Amino acid sequence: MKKPPNIGGLFHLILRLNSNNMAIQQQIQQQAIRSLEQLYGKTFTAKDFQINKTKPEFEGDYTVVLFSLLKPLSKSPDALGNELGKHMVENASTLFTSYNIIKGFLNLTVADTYWLQILTQNYNDVCFGKGALKHQKVMVEYSSPNTNKPLHLGHLRNNFLGWSTAAILQANGYDTVKTCIVNDRGVHICKSMIAWQLFGNGATPQLTDTKGDHFVGDYYVKFNEEYKKQVEELVAQGIKKEEAEKEAPLMQATQQMLLDWEAGKPEVMELWKEMNSWVYAGFDTTYKRIGSDFDKIYYESNTYLLGKKTVQEGLSKNVFIQKEDGSVWIDLTADGLDEKIVQRKDGTSVYITQDIGLAQQKYDEYKIDQSIYVIGDEQNYHMKVLQLICKKLGLPYADSIHHLSYGMVELPTGKMKSREGTVVDADDLLDEMERVAQQKTEELGKVKDFTAEELKELYKTIGLGALKFYLLRVDPKKKMIFNPEESIDFHGYTGPFIQYTHARIKSILRKEKAQINNLQATPLLKLEKELLIDLENFPTVTEQSGQEHDPSHLANYIYNIAKTFNSFYTEHSVMNAESEEKKQLRLLICELTANVISNGMQLLGIHVPERM
Repeated sequence: MKKPPNIGGLFHLILRLNSNNMAIQQQIQQQAIRSLEQLYGKTFTAKDFQINKTKPEFEGDYTVVLFSLLKPLSKSPDALGNELGKHMVENASTLFTSYNIIKGFLNLTVADTYWLQILTQNYNDVCFGKGALKHQKVMVEYSSPNTNKPLHLGHLRNNFLGWSTAAILQANGYDTVKTCIVNDRGVHICKSMIAWQLFGNGATPQLTDTKGDHFVGDYYVKFNEEYKKQVEELVAQGIKKEEAEKEAPLMQATQQMLLDWEAGKPEVMELWKEMNSWVYAGFDTTYKRIGSDFDKIYYESNTYLLGKKTVQEGLSKNVFIQKEDGSVWIDLTADGLDEKIVQRKDGTSVYITQDIGLAQQKYDEYKIDQSIYVIGDEQNYHMKVLQLICKKLGLPYADSIHHLSYGMVELPTGKMKSREGTVVDADDLLDEMERVAQQKTEELGKVKDFTAEELKELYKTIGLGALKFYLLRVDPKKKMIFNPEESIDFHGYTGPFIQYTHARIKSILRKEKAQINNLQATPLLKLEKELLIDLENFPTVTEQSGQEHDPSHLANYIYNIAKTFNSFYTEHSVMNAESEEKKQLRLLICELTANVISNGMQLLGIHVPERM
């Protein structure tokens, strides 16, 4: 089951599997398929069995799971494991050094020379982890704010997911387009406009020294406060609450303003443009602060009439039905859904119709192969209906629609409500994160040689990094609770822990650079090898994160790299290694680890400082 170790020269061509750019798991898969065919004359594919990392309690690096092969080959686990393991070691002697079998699992030990080659080829390669060009275009739509209020904590999760997903897909070789749809029309913005007219007394963001989106958001809250009072007064007069909500003067004025906007009334349009400009200025400041950007921004005021042509086409194809009152519907009951209106009786579009029209416009402009919508899970039903209608209409982009659905973010104190002014404002949260970052950093007491400007930048980097990592480390589909204090723990499952690890590595490398020419092949110790095995997996994890539209895979991977490095560094000295060869080896490991952490965190939109 074992053969003597064969650790040859470092630059010896160790692989004969056409595997220059192939991950070790794929190489093992290929060699197993080749060996199975040569041994038993049967063809298998990568889907027929699994390759996993060997569990820590067992000897070996990677494991071939044999159970799915037993029946088609009519073999016992031990017989198959021995025959396959022996064949793979003998026929890929430069890749494998030994094998063992434990209850249906074939554990293979990969030669140290393979890991040394991975190290020397990639330790300073800034492209390590990136995939080949796919020649496919992917659009990622995220953020989608309303212009009646500033960005809040939920928007932050949306922005971080969208931006990171686009960055990861780009790293995987896709041509990405980042877009945003701004909800800049409708009752919500009219509420802020009415409140400003009634209570603003000519105030502006400049006159009040208030950020524009906060300024407009305050009037949205003011509207709801006054509207609630009016409804209560009408109810006290004996009017039913439902009727009072319609008859309240503020709501009447809002509905009239919406009609005036749709009619293009000059003074309404002028106020609408001015208040939206205040909001956009505020948004831009926040976007710049969090590192979120877009290649194209769409505005609902330009898209809300889209889709009307599609309705007519759907009627002609009998996809839609027109009811007696003139409204147009689609019956999706046979698909397990229900009837859905696509055009009101007065001929105006509804949201689903606008979305179909905008999807068509995106496709016409960019000819995208995949369109990813980063939208909260409360819109799961809406997105199912959108794709189903597009399929029934035979639209070319229907199958390309993907909903990156994410759960609500809550605080330890509970849910947020924007109309009551209890939303966690994004800017306020960013300020709080910087404050906590400063407090935690000062407690460590290791930044005495930093200038005031450097400290200010460091607190921003740590605070934003903590926020992004905490929100991205969780599976997007899951609801989550955000705890600012917990997110900035230099010893916990956090972004600052990873940032601190990177800074620690850079501190080592500032003392001495690795001399690769002096590196001789040397047997790897347990933690050296464990770290290299994990580092080699970076491209695979990046690819998985892109395929599944889930940055949490990458976030968790980088955290585990940082954790393993700290174990390695605690166990093995770098600068005072037991030999010059070991010193050079560990310096190279430090280089590759820093490279992977930096590249991986960059894909999450997180900066890693050189010093902390």
